Amino acid sequence: MGGDAAGPVPTDQHDFALWEKRVDALMVLCSGKGLFTVDGLRRVLEDMGEESFETMTYYERWIASVNQNLIEAGAYTTAELATKMTQVQARGDTYGEASDASG
Repeated sequence: MGGDAAGPVPTDQHDFALWEKRVDALMVLCSGKGLFTVDGLRRVLEDMGEESFETMTYYERWIASVNQNLIEAGAYTTAELATKMTQVQARGDTYGEASDASG
């Protein structure tokens, strides 16, 4: 973080989870639409503080930054996000177990 010694950089490859791939896709699509810039994403990451870098994964930090930038761009409000998150949570742990919460 910010010039602190981080130790060796892991070079082993791993498969990315579906949600991590979606974060990458979201970043490409939204930046292509002009909803945020790399500088905007970096600003939010830098404002998170050291605790976030110690407790959040790489993609957790990036989705938090994307989310903050989309809110700032007016793509959606925090209230709209809360409503959507409640709907997603009602689906269950997997798509196979999801129920139609809309009735």
